[in-house]
Amino acid sequence: MKQFVDKHTRKITGTIACFDRILFKGYLPISWAEAMEKFMAHKGLLLKDFKRFVTTHSERIKHHAKTMAEKSGRPYIHLNGPLRKEEHARHIAARDGITQGLICVIAAVEACQSFKLAYGKNRPHLVGSRRKCLCLYFYFFHHEFGFMHVRIPTWFPFTMQIYLNGHEWLARKMDHAGIRHKKLENAFLWIENPQRAQRLSNNLAKKNWPRVLTEFARRFNPLLKDLLQPMGYYWITEQAEFATDLMFTDRAALKPLYEKLLQHATLCFSAEDVLSFLGRKLHGCFQGEVLNEYKKRWPGVRVKHRMKMNGIKMYDKHGSVLRIETVINHPYEFRVRRRGRRHGQQVIGWFPMAKGVANLYRYAEVSRAANGRYLDALTVVDDPAKPQQLIIKLGKAVCRNGRSYRGFNPLAKLDIRLFLAVMRGEHAIMGFRNQDIRRHLFPSTQDPKTLRRLSSRVSRLLKLLHVHQLIAKIPRSRRWRITPKGHAILSTVLTLHHEQYPKLLMNQAA
Repeated sequence: MKQFVDKHTRKITGTIACFDRILFKGYLPISWAEAMEKFMAHKGLLLKDFKRFVTTHSERIKHHAKTMAEKSGRPYIHLNGPLRKEEHARHIAARDGITQGLICVIAAVEACQSFKLAYGKNRPHLVGSRRKCLCLYFYFFHHEFGFMHVRIPTWFPFTMQIYLNGHEWLARKMDHAGIRHKKLENAFLWIENPQRAQRLSNNLAKKNWPRVLTEFARRFNPLLKDLLQPMGYYWITEQAEFATDLMFTDRAALKPLYEKLLQHATLCFSAEDVLSFLGRKLHGCFQGEVLNEYKKRWPGVRVKHRMKMNGIKMYDKHGSVLRIETVINHPYEFRVRRRGRRHGQQVIGWFPMAKGVANLYRYAEVSRAANGRYLDALTVVDDPAKPQQLIIKLGKAVCRNGRSYRGFNPLAKLDIRLFLAVMRGEHAIMGFRNQDIRRHLFPSTQDPKTLRRLSSRVSRLLKLLHVHQLIAKIPRSRRWRITPKGHAILSTVLTLHHEQYPKLLMNQAA
């Protein structure tokens, strides 16, 4: 994202990249039906006693929650209708001046994964079932992680959910380190030393998460001390949002630029672009959908690009912070370097990334790279150079090594098609070759002689782009990449061709 920051350096006071919303889930070894049956057999219980057994221990969970709330002098709230729990908890904290410890316990009937007794030929057995039960939400301020919550159903297998926010954690770290900052909700409007703050932020993914999360589990699930001993939770990252924030000087500095960024991201980013941002490439075996979504929401507008269950989005926070955020729900789309089996042998290589919390550092690497590619693609927006001067220079002939090369005509159909082929998002990672451009310029040609002739023609077009310094050769390969100058000029030409020229012609006709 260096190009984007350098381009708008006068408007940007600093940048910070850190996790935003992180949702962990913990599963006990009795989370599937067969294991639950074995657990009951180990306790000397029959399956016909299942309901009585789980009801008894469900009451223990409820009693523990009410006791915690009573000892802390905090409310135990049973919801009977729809309510935004987090907003309600924050309202209670602000009303009562709570800055540390338990805020409240909210009980709500929700659907969760559990078991039910089913009847078969020989004997009854347990099967997995999605059912409604009372779920408890513990909202509190932690001394290290700040505002967070723990959710636990009151029915077996007690799958636990823990939510925390990386910005809350970073704010406390900066307070402890003496780094001054201005924070509003979950965004930093200003940081005294962004580089030092970034070094602190990088440590979040390196924490011993199984130990940290297990401490929370033992605090809120009393059954771990006796009934479920020596069981422990297996922790996964259910959802992770990683944000790259660019802090602008004020609202006036971001607003006009943000409008152009929204327009460019909505109209110009294709499915290939979205895949390239997330480190993927469109191919014939790709199965899934890629969507762009533009949505107005209070207090502004955001654009979201989704690839299957993962996505990347852009929005402004409080009018002065530009946030690019990658959301990972299904990490198996990405790869991590680890030990695994390949062709029957144990090797160290790149394998699909699982949800285990040990891979949280890789979540950060993938997301940071995706945010950076997204900002690089937005560098072309609101270029300070005047479009007229760029186009005039592009249309002039250039001389290299005693040979003259023609200029480009921004109204010529072939030149526009060439610009579009070169600027395709699928080339952002590996660059492009002659055949990649030829496939988009002349898609229906199959004759070998014609292909050779067209290949030579494309080579001449690439040479023309090269002498105009719009593309550059990737060393030790047959691939080309677009230069920063090429990004600026070609995007300006395409914007004028697709947006400004049609409007101008319509106005003239009117």
